[in-house]
Amino acid sequence: MKIFEGLRRFFSRIAKFLGEVRGEIKKVIWPSASELRVYTIVVLAAMIGIGVILWGTDALLTLVVGFLTKR
Repeated sequence: MKIFEGLRRFFSRIAKFLGEVRGEIKKVIWPSASELRVYTIVVLAAMIGIGVILWGTDALLTLVVGFLTKR
């Protein structure tokens, strides 16, 4: 009997959790299609900008280390 009580408690906790998840999902304010498009463009631009900065830093440090190691 304890096994059945444990299973009942387990499944009731899962049901409670899923009910709470559903309640929280209803509170979410989803972006519109135009907002999502703008956010996507901003993220892509930021990724490209950071990539260029990292590429430039890497190239500069490669030149500096190459210059310093040539004696």
